[in-house]
Amino acid sequence: MSRFTLFKKFILLSLAACFIGIPLLRSEQEVLDGLAAVVNGDVITFSQVRELVAAREDSLRKQYRGQELMDKIKETRMAAVNDLIDRQLILQEFKKNKFNIPEYVVDDRIQTIIREQFGGNRAAFIRTLDAQGYTLDRYRQVEQDKIIVQAMRQKELKSDLIIPPRDVDAYYAKHREEYSTPDQVKLRMIVLKKEGATDATKKAMADEIRQKVSSGANFGDMAQLYSQDSAYPGGDWGWIDRKTLNDHLTKIAFSLKPGEVSKVVDEGGNYYILYAEAKKSGGAKPFKDVRDDIEKKLLQEQRQHQQEKWIATLRRKAYIKTF
Repeated sequence: MSRFTLFKKFILLSLAACFIGIPLLRSEQEVLDGLAAVVNGDVITFSQVRELVAAREDSLRKQYRGQELMDKIKETRMAAVNDLIDRQLILQEFKKNKFNIPEYVVDDRIQTIIREQFGGNRAAFIRTLDAQGYTLDRYRQVEQDKIIVQAMRQKELKSDLIIPPRDVDAYYAKHREEYSTPDQVKLRMIVLKKEGATDATKKAMADEIRQKVSSGANFGDMAQLYSQDSAYPGGDWGWIDRKTLNDHLTKIAFSLKPGEVSKVVDEGGNYYILYAEAKKSGGAKPFKDVRDDIEKKLLQEQRQHQQEKWIATLRRKAYIKTF
């Protein structure tokens, strides 16, 4: 078999392992670590991508199945490749400018990690590194790179950014809903399921319960005794807004006055009795109460825009090849 054929097989297997999700034996994983990207001659490998996304992928596998899972994993890995490309460009810019990070800065960072995450137990820290396949030198390099990337990003931020008051005013006017509280009802509800008994029997029971409440029986006690919605003891739903229930039940709940009980409601295979303990009207928060929050938000957006613009400039000047 020619060297070209071997190389081709190597790339295909690596691609399959990373993006199609075919598990490899450990010995194969050690040999097959293909290229995910090349950035100005520096290589980003599939193992770096897997290391970055491992926790996220574990979470995805608990939420999704089949093709949807594969699509989510592919999306996550491609985002990780782009993050690693950006990181590599920043590290290269650091070296190009001949900047330097003193060793004591990295030492302090590691000592802080040992103190805060391992209770000062250096032996436990080393054992954890070993279990994760890290040497101390490798871990130092990873932390040093993080410090460099953070410092370089911070360096590119302008310290004199100012958000004009008119921009803050305009944002508040356009996004008033973000700074509004909705109408709310403090709701209790009794739920009787139709299944397991004749419809007439359950309807009669619902009518009887409502009559007892109307005659002065405590709604919470009646809910505790009769409601089949075990998720809400005493039928207590607390404060709800107009997005909590379906449209029909929402309309009824918000039509009730404080202290008023609804008629028996036939909805979706259940009988419901609703009781409004209290109500409060929503509305926009005063501008003076949210001005600082809006200004901080706009400042963050400006900083994010600066970062994206800087990274885009680095990308334009670079040779980048993804596989």
